Parts: sequence; C-alpha cells; structure tokens
Amino acid sequence: MHTANYANRSTTFASALNTLNHVESTSIATGLISEVVYREDQPMMTQLLLLPLLQQLGQQSRWQLWLTPQQKLSREWVQSAGLPLTKVMQINQLSPGLTLESMIRALRTGNYSVVIGWHADELTEEENLRLAAAAEEGNAIGFVMRPIRHDPLAARQLSGIKIHSNLYH
Repeated sequence: MHTANYANRSTTFASALNTLNHVESTSIATGLISEVVYREDQPMMTQLLLLPLLQQLGQQSRWQLWLTPQQKLSREWVQSAGLPLTKVMQINQLSPGLTLESMIRALRTGNYSVVIGWHADELTEEENLRLAAAAEEGNAIGFVMRPIRHDPLAARQLSGIKIHSNLYH
C-alpha cells in the first residue's frame, strides 16, 4: 500500500512538473531586437547572414514586414531568396524619421514574425528599450538595418581586440 501511494505521488509530481514546464515555456519572452550594421558596398554579406533566419521565419503563419527606405523588393528576388511571396509585405517609408515608430507599432501587433526597418543613426538606449518592449509584446523579431559607408581614404586603425594565434597567422 505504501509503494502504491508513493507511485501515485510520483506520477502526480511528474504531471505537475510537466504542467509547470509547459506554462513556463509558453510565457518566456521571445521578442528580440537586433541592430544590423552593414557596409553599403557589401550588401550580399548581410543577405547571407539574414536569409536563413528569414526563410525559417517564413514558415510561420505570420507576415514579414519590410520598411524600406526607397527601394522596392522585386518579386523575383523574394522568390529566389526562398522567402514566401504571400507572406512578405513591404512599406516604403516616406520619411526616414518614421521608421522606428512604424517598427514599434508593427512589432506590438503580433501580426509579424519579423519587422525589418532601415535607420541611419545608431539606436539610443531609449529607442532600443522601446523596440525591445514592442517585440516582446508582439512575440516578434525586429531588425534595425544601419548602413555605413566604406571610406577607403580613412585608413585609420579601428580600436578593438586583436587575437593572435599561430593557427591562423
């Protein structure tokens, strides 16, 4: 009798633990904001990094929103990139100043798996916090694309850490 009672408690505990794990996994915030800085003379590098993620997000039932500065996405490029043509929405921004506010509104709705917007300046801490809160609320991912110009005449050395290794040099 004691063994059976222990077995019932064990089963009940396992069931409660599974329920708790399910509740925790569904309430974990999955919103994310990332600032992608890229060189304007090398746009393919950014595409190589982002396309696999965008293709995976394209399998969701939600839309992908592109807030582009002036360029229009071509149907051919969207299809050749492996993105779902029926789930990609593009809005050409009339003013670059509206990009972040548009991103915040779109992220909050939860209608989009990803919102991609172009912004010329580095994000302030406040802008980053507002975007992150909106992404969390809408359970979405936001990419702030920030182009930088490559100036070959500016040959100054950038500050940073150098890792020296005999394996690579």
